[in-house]
Amino acid sequence: VQLVESGGGLVQPGGSLRLSCAASGFIFKDYHMTWFRQPPGAERELVAAIENFGIGTRHVDSVKGRFTISRDNVKNTVYLQMNNLKPEDTAVYYCGAVRKWADIRTMDNYDYWGLGTQVTVSS
Repeated sequence: VQLVESGGGLVQPGGSLRLSCAASGFIFKDYHMTWFRQPPGAERELVAAIENFGIGTRHVDSVKGRFTISRDNVKNTVYLQMNNLKPEDTAVYYCGAVRKWADIRTMDNYDYWGLGTQVTVSS
């Protein structure tokens, strides 16, 4: 089983990045997928979530209108489009896979995690 994030990097404030998370080794469409982030010296926090068939999504208030989560169940990949990036978005971004929608904020209940990709927003 693997979740492999990519697309992170250094970007100036106001810039954009698109993160990808490629899944393998499990039935992707059976899982709700999320993006978490962990800023330096802080706890990991939920950023966005998408239901297994992509119908429902949720974005935390701090990223609403700037970030969009999506998924492709043919490519077994979940994406996070990040626009108008701010320095406070600097963090390691992780994707996770969870069975129950009610558990999207409960990290202990996740079945799979990626290793993360660094996003740095700085001029």
